[in-house]
Amino acid sequence: MRHGEVHNPDGLLYGRLPGYHLSELGRKMAERVAEHLAPRDITHVVASPLERAQETATPIAKAHGLDLATDARLIEADNVFQGKTFGVGDGALRNPDNWKHLVNPFKPSWGEPYVDQVVRMMGALNAAKDAARGHEAVLVSHQLPIWIVRSYVERRRLWHDPRKRQCTLASLTSFTYLGDKIVSVGYSEPAIDLVPAHLRAGAKPQKGSGAQGKAFGA
Repeated sequence: MRHGEVHNPDGLLYGRLPGYHLSELGRKMAERVAEHLAPRDITHVVASPLERAQETATPIAKAHGLDLATDARLIEADNVFQGKTFGVGDGALRNPDNWKHLVNPFKPSWGEPYVDQVVRMMGALNAAKDAARGHEAVLVSHQLPIWIVRSYVERRRLWHDPRKRQCTLASLTSFTYLGDKIVSVGYSEPAIDLVPAHLRAGAKPQKGSGAQGKAFGA
């Protein structure tokens, strides 16, 4: 699961920075997904250590009478632009100081290598599979790591256009195992009616739309 909406009035790319919590709308998203998952046979709930993921996972764990576990492998991808604004129309691409970080989109050169994200996310998936073997587990993470591990499982290239990620706020990307092998991948959006249209999967960032229009939510 990707976490819910974050309170971020300055429109920063917050990445792994501490202190970024769910907004009121984000909490509603978390509660909605907890209600959606209440009938499921969930025996393990685990989240990234970042506040927004922990707060998203808490209602799900509570609904099933479970303690919330933490797995650092579910954390957001590292990014050199963390703590800065980096969106459409803000001039970031015209700043020469940023160019050295944009030379290789295939790795990528501005942050944690995609291959490293695959390794840690697959480790977290397999650990959760073992913890909930025969049942279901919920892992709460962040947009980029979720999309990268899904791309790997579905045998797509890892480099991509961020605007085309199918990973909306509070969405569920589901991996079904047969034994120790992933046999299918699913996707659903149980809180989609709460997600603003410009933040939904495939929506294009809008120039001049302020913080909410920037591609900072991860």
